[in-house]
Amino acid sequence: MTSGENNDHQKHAKLKRPNLGNYGRNEIAIMGTPCGNIKRLAQTLIDTLQLKAQIAFVDADHQASEPDGWGSLTYTDKISFRRFDYLNQFNSFQIRPHFNHCELVLVNGNHFRAAAQILVIDTKKPLERKLERISNAILVINKEEGVEIPDYLGPYIKDTPVLAWEDQEAIASFIEIWLVERKPKLRGLVLAGGKSVRMKKDKGGLQYHGISQRQYVFQQLQELGIDAVVSCRPEQAAQIEEGLPLLTDTFYNLGPMGALLTALREDPDSAWLAIACDLPFLTVNTIQFLVENRDPSKIATAFKSPFDEFPEPLITIWEPRSYGVLSDFLVQGYSCPRKVLINSDVHLLQAPDAKDLSNVNHPEEYQEAINQLTINN
Repeated sequence: MTSGENNDHQKHAKLKRPNLGNYGRNEIAIMGTPCGNIKRLAQTLIDTLQLKAQIAFVDADHQASEPDGWGSLTYTDKISFRRFDYLNQFNSFQIRPHFNHCELVLVNGNHFRAAAQILVIDTKKPLERKLERISNAILVINKEEGVEIPDYLGPYIKDTPVLAWEDQEAIASFIEIWLVERKPKLRGLVLAGGKSVRMKKDKGGLQYHGISQRQYVFQQLQELGIDAVVSCRPEQAAQIEEGLPLLTDTFYNLGPMGALLTALREDPDSAWLAIACDLPFLTVNTIQFLVENRDPSKIATAFKSPFDEFPEPLITIWEPRSYGVLSDFLVQGYSCPRKVLINSDVHLLQAPDAKDLSNVNHPEEYQEAINQLTINN
């Protein structure tokens, strides 16, 4: 059979690809002015927004130099910062992971392309020869007072706002709002796929509030307006109550890690609020507190466990960038979400009520929880 005989055949699995640019999810090329001005503007934005977002800068060095070190890769601890020197060239697949922790990547548009652009009107560096690099101009900055925007830019900036170079505060405010508007959508993931070995019964099917716990958690998320699905193993699907949207594991025998990776594989551009089915005291107020204090600039927002001071992984908001981080840990032989949180840049919160994070894993704990909930009600 020749390659043209079966056009419907797809050789590889059709995966949903995250919405990434050359470097990351949010990247802006600054172009239309000399490199020194681009660096100064980038530095101003970084200084102004550094407490609200982690920002990277991509530039080129006009001076050729030899690397510090030997071999194909050198790692140097420079005391105040750390540096990797590579001899090999990067392609986009290799370079994106280096920017995964950053919420915004600013790019010197005189040298490199990015998915969005800030166009600077500067007679010293006209944009006429770089029109092919303009695909999504989000802001125009007029560098020189009294200079008109060239007519050739008309088709590229029909509704694009214009600011003056001197108004650096307004420029930073514009970028901050742009980032907020691009905050990933939040979805809910009810973790109901555990084997419940210690409980000896399916924990998701236990009733504390008159319905199964997986139904109860799903309803809590619905109450907050969060689109949610129930995560389970493929062999569990027939046992789940009708009406609950299911997401069956595609990463097998990995516990909660497999459920998280499955969700991120299903929708890699959303953040996922994962909640386990063994938290019978969890209230909507505590879930809402977590959502309201979410920090999208981190890979995750989690509660600090009141019992051991470590992050609590099974009521956590996992940002889209956690997909790569979770995968990296898996490649290194670790399938524990808590270990990922402990060793990553996360936003930790104190729970409003420590009791909400009490989990139930044994039959005697289940009966005790029923007794406490009965007394409280």
